[in-house]
Amino acid sequence: MQTTRLRIGFLTLVSGAIAGWGPLQPARIHAQQPLRGDFKAQFLRLCDIASKELNKDLTPFTERTNADPKTHHVPFFEDSHAVRALAVGYDMTGKKEYLETCQRWSDRMIAFQDKMIPKGAYYLNYFRKPGETGGHWFISDASSVAMGVLATAVRSPQKADKDRYLNSVKSYAELVMRDRIGKDGGIVEVLWGGFRDSWWCSTGTFGALAFLLHDETGEARYLQVGLGALGWMVRHDFRDAKVIGFQQRPSGVVFYDFQLHAAGMKHLPASSKERSAAVAQIRDALKWMATVQIGRGGKPPWGYLDDGHTDMAALPFLMYSFAHQLPECRDLTAAADQELRYLAGLLLEKGDPPVSRLKTWELVSWGMMSYAEKLSPGSLLRSSLRR
Repeated sequence: MQTTRLRIGFLTLVSGAIAGWGPLQPARIHAQQPLRGDFKAQFLRLCDIASKELNKDLTPFTERTNADPKTHHVPFFEDSHAVRALAVGYDMTGKKEYLETCQRWSDRMIAFQDKMIPKGAYYLNYFRKPGETGGHWFISDASSVAMGVLATAVRSPQKADKDRYLNSVKSYAELVMRDRIGKDGGIVEVLWGGFRDSWWCSTGTFGALAFLLHDETGEARYLQVGLGALGWMVRHDFRDAKVIGFQQRPSGVVFYDFQLHAAGMKHLPASSKERSAAVAQIRDALKWMATVQIGRGGKPPWGYLDDGHTDMAALPFLMYSFAHQLPECRDLTAAADQELRYLAGLLLEKGDPPVSRLKTWELVSWGMMSYAEKLSPGSLLRSSLRR
């Protein structure tokens, strides 16, 4: 199979249709009615669905069209968003099943990691496999996996478990920090076609992870990397993103870039030029969101289940995060609620979503992050010190 058929998420270069719910085209999506009801009940319903899906037997991701309900067969970075949200579900309910699911998933990630070359890399369920010495192990995707493992560490009550998960993430961070921190503060990614430079997605994901690792461990070196990544980001207009850029993946660029802002803004002094620049970027991103979020009356030329746009479901997460962190954004909550109601209808109006299908699982996992931030502000980004 050609490698382009395996470039998924923000790496997607191939279009694909989803069956089952039906081929949701933009016109049909515009006609979708928001689902009324209790956000908490909807979130916990999705947590139950995700927990069941994540506990299935794993098979490799090889075909975008695989919809076998007996196995779980998607790239692991797609799982990480659901795992992080499921960890918040555990915070909210104390339901052991949710934590056990996160731990089982993280144990699987560590078992693969132990066999990866180079040491510390995460297997993504595509490209470089455990034991192989060639092929990509993308920092951009692997950092999302690391954030799922870190979220598990934060919630694990037993020291041995917490240490195992945290040491896994620190081993990965050591690998990246060894030679992938650019002189400009960005995170250097190695991509197809000979690209080797600081890249928006690797900078956004690993930068966010670095902030979270600092918050968990107190180690200043992680804070330095996070601030360097955020500094790189505020010097680059997200609309000018190169190599799978804003024209191809606008929602992906916004989610991954501004997840870094969500994790790092509290570390920027209130009067600093960097904070002012970051806030200006956030405002620009929010203006763009208002034009494309269907729940708020936006009219994008694509639908949320179209290839490359499922991370639209995560954008309310950013809105809620900025609303509770930044005085400049306090009025965002109502608009985020509107969009979340639309997503609820898209996900749940027809019954339990068919999560064995890749695009559906993507929409569910990113959507769960938005629910988690709505219901438990800050918990997706919290450390062990905040309970």
